[in-house]
Amino acid sequence: MLGPEEIMDIFSRTGVLWEGHFILSSGLHAGRYLQCARVLQYPEEASKLCAALAEYFNGQGITAVVGPATGAIIIAYEVARILRARALFTEREGGKMTLRRGFFLEPKDKVLVVEDVITTGGSVREVIEVVKEWGADPVGVGAFVDRSGGKVDLGLPLKVLLSMEIENYRPEECPLCRQGLPAIKPGSRDRSSP
Repeated sequence: MLGPEEIMDIFSRTGVLWEGHFILSSGLHAGRYLQCARVLQYPEEASKLCAALAEYFNGQGITAVVGPATGAIIIAYEVARILRARALFTEREGGKMTLRRGFFLEPKDKVLVVEDVITTGGSVREVIEVVKEWGADPVGVGAFVDRSGGKVDLGLPLKVLLSMEIENYRPEECPLCRQGLPAIKPGSRDRSSP
């Protein structure tokens, strides 16, 4: 199992942790951002992280691993490969998270939901709802990073490689905005969509 120091070393070497003024997918603002896509461009490093994540769920009979597009597609694939399960991803269609491209789940499926970074848990909750809509059994959530510092409750067992509390701000209360620092939106979700 990788320890927090090893994970931070991987993140540092691959440029995952950014400093500045960011608008998160949740709409919140922050002075630090974890761009896990940066580590996913290095298959050897990504494989180490996914193997460590898969270890938490070994022997639980997972039959499908589902992650939200785009950030968790590679993670779902690699964790599923290790657990010998199917890999699927959800996408937004008309502002609602759904399975597309002929993906399906069955009531007999035991599903692990994966994510790169959890802040508020919004995307993960949407994926869990998709799993339930298909009648499958969501059995747990795995993520590279929980940036809520353990405050997020998803109603399922949550296993993360790294837990860190990164302060978030509502836009109207953001000290970085008050300082006039330009904000960038590095995430994948368009907040103008419902």
